[in-house]
Amino acid sequence: MAQRTVLVVLFDDVQSLDVTGPVEVFAGAEKHTPGMYRIRTASLDGRPVRTSSGLALVPDLALAAAPEPHTLLVPGGQGTRRPDPRLTDWLRRHGPRARRLVSVCTGAALLAAAGLLDGRRATTHWAYCDKLARDHPAVDVDPDPIYVRDGHIATSAGVTSGIDLALALVEEDLGRDVALTVARHLVVFLRRPGNQSQFSAQLAAQTARREPLREVQQWITEHPGADLSVGSLAARARLSPRHFARAFQAETGTTPGRYVDRVRLEHARRLLEDTADGVEEISRASGYGTPEAMRRAFLRALGTSPAEYRRRFRPAPVH
Repeated sequence: MAQRTVLVVLFDDVQSLDVTGPVEVFAGAEKHTPGMYRIRTASLDGRPVRTSSGLALVPDLALAAAPEPHTLLVPGGQGTRRPDPRLTDWLRRHGPRARRLVSVCTGAALLAAAGLLDGRRATTHWAYCDKLARDHPAVDVDPDPIYVRDGHIATSAGVTSGIDLALALVEEDLGRDVALTVARHLVVFLRRPGNQSQFSAQLAAQTARREPLREVQQWITEHPGADLSVGSLAARARLSPRHFARAFQAETGTTPGRYVDRVRLEHARRLLEDTADGVEEISRASGYGTPEAMRRAFLRALGTSPAEYRRRFRPAPVH
């Protein structure tokens, strides 16, 4: 198998983990399969850059001297807000030549500024999705997934999602076993699916202001298998069902039913990933009642069955 050059673009005020997270994944895969990846870093003039946290990074070379990469990785960070026009120009000219064009976090803004995301579906850090959509209306911005693949271009959400995307690329290149080995070494899951939300259920919804509603949110999280009907939750909050439903949506930004659905799906996914429990047992523990009800929920939200989800995303046991 031919060696694949992974070129990482560096610039001042880059987010350090956007760089080091994916680099560690590819470096781990290279240790497992020597000769597979050649990792190179480059800045505009070849000089060291300083990350947004103050860490100095020394590139291997200047972008003008960089080899044509198989995978071109563009990280994010504060430096994407007012990028050097020379960097945007370089990406416009060289980005289309890469076999895989990858961004982490707000690195998507650099790709968009270079016109490389026009007509494509993309994502970025949840806090910057609206801005990306406003600044670049030709880009189909999806704020929910942790990463998006559209042809040879892949964009990922905030910071650590770059690790998930890099693991997906390693699995594509070298197979699941190698990607699992790298993930275990980095002590991360292999791998959060790309369509997993950037938010947990608790982060996706706002925290209610009033104590009874906050207590209900916590109760739902801790008891996904309980009776979580509006009537039952309203009684717990000591409110009428109609008042409770209105107050819950007003304070959390979502309906009680949608919040319960998210919590149950998240709980079931976690059990599928972390335990050897059977699907029937997990469906009961997560409040679905039957495996078929859980299967329908997974197909609707994730486009895959619980059994397939477990097969793809539960790490193999370490012997």
